[in-house]
Amino acid sequence: MNQSQSELMTRQQELQDLIDELAKEFDVPGVAAGLWYRGNASYAWHGVTSIENPLPIDEHTLFQAGSVGKTFTATALVLLEAQGHVELGAPVRRYLPELNLADASVCEQVTLKQLLNHTAGWEGDFFPDTGEGDDALADFVDRLNELEQLTPPGKVFSYNNAAFCLAGRVIEKVTGETYESAIRRLILEPLGLDESFFFRDEVMTRRFAVGHKSKDGCQLEVARPWGLPRNGAAAGGLVTSVSDLLAWARFHLHGAHDDVEEQLMLDKTRLRAMIEPTLHMPGCAFGDAFGIGWFLNKVGNTWLVSHGGSTHGQEASLSFLPEHDWAFVVLTNSSPGGMALNQMARQRVLAGCTGPVEENVQSQSAALSELTAYAGEYGTRGMRCRVTVGEHGELAFTILDDPELRVLMSENAEMTQSEPTVLRALLVTEHLDRYVFTSGPLSGTSGYFERGQNNRVHALHLFGRWLPLVGTVKMHKHP
Repeated sequence: MNQSQSELMTRQQELQDLIDELAKEFDVPGVAAGLWYRGNASYAWHGVTSIENPLPIDEHTLFQAGSVGKTFTATALVLLEAQGHVELGAPVRRYLPELNLADASVCEQVTLKQLLNHTAGWEGDFFPDTGEGDDALADFVDRLNELEQLTPPGKVFSYNNAAFCLAGRVIEKVTGETYESAIRRLILEPLGLDESFFFRDEVMTRRFAVGHKSKDGCQLEVARPWGLPRNGAAAGGLVTSVSDLLAWARFHLHGAHDDVEEQLMLDKTRLRAMIEPTLHMPGCAFGDAFGIGWFLNKVGNTWLVSHGGSTHGQEASLSFLPEHDWAFVVLTNSSPGGMALNQMARQRVLAGCTGPVEENVQSQSAALSELTAYAGEYGTRGMRCRVTVGEHGELAFTILDDPELRVLMSENAEMTQSEPTVLRALLVTEHLDRYVFTSGPLSGTSGYFERGQNNRVHALHLFGRWLPLVGTVKMHKHP
């Protein structure tokens, strides 16, 4: 055994030990992780696919990738631009003349690029089920005029699932195929990603993970329903393995082999352009900037490129550092424990491999007079939050169920009302209007408040969403 083989075996054992440790710490039934570093791949896996029907996890087990799938949608449109079929700077209406939005002027203005960097400006969390037929995405887009326009296109970053569904419909129109068929022909088949699927009939013939959520804040139970409606494919419907996602990260690190690159007409220059900032949003929960389909976080003097994905009880994370020939993928089948595991695993693997470490945000308590500026109720369709002042110089964020979203997701059926989630946050040191959560599985997640022309707080940036101030709250300390 030579030195490089010995180093690879050591790295693989260290990764396995880490995944075993974190899975137990965060009570996650199943985990699959993949690491690419300096020309070598290592894998680790832990646990089972389901607590009800337990089967062992391995590197080929299928998980829901959630919003990591948005990077496939973005890459497909970059590829179609390279092939001369679209222009990212062109209005969406060039390709979808039938597009109808609540604000008629936005119909004429909004571009493909603004769909792909979350600056379209309308409400983004819209999840009606429009069926499982090939017209599911077209029917979804026909309902976009129900969404309120919150900000002008191109001005404000606000995470937008609906915009990516619209991007998927553009792919359908310019290719003449369904979204799923187009992604398979354009990306999955040329890159040999043969463990990646969209349809349950494909998934059910292979070993796949099911999601889990805590019941009453403690015991885990299987999360149902298992999958998303078909119209969500372009925003987060991909089901894949850790080995396929690691290969996807390597493609964005190095490009394709020469013969595949010639077939795709997508060279490294265009891939690198996807990970250049198109806008900056320091203090955002997911990154300091955004490229085309990718979040960007400053690590040392370079950008850590990433995207996460959350579905019903499953959490996915993909990250890479081009300058270090480093990529890391984690797939977990529990929420929110899987999210905390993914974050901790990335921090520790990154530190162990490359040296640069993601810095923890420094926070501090504040005086009551300073905190009252942030108190209020913020919300749009899909997310509502009440911010109150805590008793120890902190803010309390009460995340409320949105009745309209519940109706959409339950197809008008009755659903049990869940208890609101309360998260504690402190203000970030030396950064006006920024906050960071200080406990629980979301500890370390940051966000910020936004002030208007009168210098008063008028919006909250929470989990990547821009939420306008919609009401006041009585100024008493939160218990």
